[in-house]
Amino acid sequence: MRPVTKALQEESDKLARSWMQHDAGMLRDYLVGGVEDPRLNVQSVLSRHFLTRTLTGERFSALMEQEIRFAAAMNCLTVLVGKLRDAEELELIRYALKRGAENVEGIEIPEFLVRTFAALPALAGAATIPNYIEAFLSGTEVVSGQAKTHQPSLDTFRQLWNQALATEAFPGQLSAPNAQFLSVLEPACGSANDYRFLHAYGLARQVRYTGFDLCARNIENACALFPDVSFAVGNVFEIAAPDKAFDLCFVHDLFEHLSLEGLQAAAKEVCRVTRQGICVGFFNMDEIPDHQVRPVDDYHWNRLSMRRVRELFSGCGFEASVVHIGTFLRRQIGCEQTHNPNAYTFLLRPA
Repeated sequence: MRPVTKALQEESDKLARSWMQHDAGMLRDYLVGGVEDPRLNVQSVLSRHFLTRTLTGERFSALMEQEIRFAAAMNCLTVLVGKLRDAEELELIRYALKRGAENVEGIEIPEFLVRTFAALPALAGAATIPNYIEAFLSGTEVVSGQAKTHQPSLDTFRQLWNQALATEAFPGQLSAPNAQFLSVLEPACGSANDYRFLHAYGLARQVRYTGFDLCARNIENACALFPDVSFAVGNVFEIAAPDKAFDLCFVHDLFEHLSLEGLQAAAKEVCRVTRQGICVGFFNMDEIPDHQVRPVDDYHWNRLSMRRVRELFSGCGFEASVVHIGTFLRRQIGCEQTHNPNAYTFLLRPA
């Protein structure tokens, strides 16, 4: 653990203050719904796949591809349904999809959604993927112009992953001598925002998880939800752990909120404490020559240079496989829609 500079301590205090101004209920709920819903957020899905691949290799690759398709399709669908005025329009969409139409009475339906509907149900290894689009449309209600979305269909892959992992015999792939679980660190864990879904999807029981956050109220929320899990107030600028203490680390939507000095310090600390691999989700990155620094009140909302961040991690001993989410969706499953064209995920392994 490296002691922080005076400037970084002041930055830490400001960051903590910016989050502590919110009440516990807002912190608990705001990053687990809409486009941030970890069931549908592609970057959250990729983080779970990152952990699963370390545990099982490529055994579940077909199920993973289907889950990416599911996330993209349901994101398209929730946006589409959110624009509807009444239940009749909801039924029109079902009618059009069953007939392979991309337009019905002026309602445009993404071609990717039409293709996905036609391919369901589908097989993914031993798993059968139900027609979650049909289930969603059948169960969603539109009342007074407001859509009440069908939650069980959004939980489709929670059930599938629990079934797939329930009887899985995980091989000894861990680097620590005599280790029984994969050790996983999550800086800026919030109110267990992503851990909830590691737990719900059957992954938590296969890992030894540690989460920390600057905001004490977030940690209170996380501990209330999971009293037996290791959550603590902590600082990514000086992680309270020895060198190479964790097998894996994942972190979402943090680095853009730091000063450039903070970005350097955080990347070095994350790399210092991680042995095998790191998955980092960025929400505001571009293929620009240099970072665009944008202070906002007590924190930052920077646009990061993909090349500069890649060089930063390389200097810390980790090489990146860079995933631009929009390009990934287009190439992997033929989906042209993405809610954030500046979303990137880095999959980092020791050089």
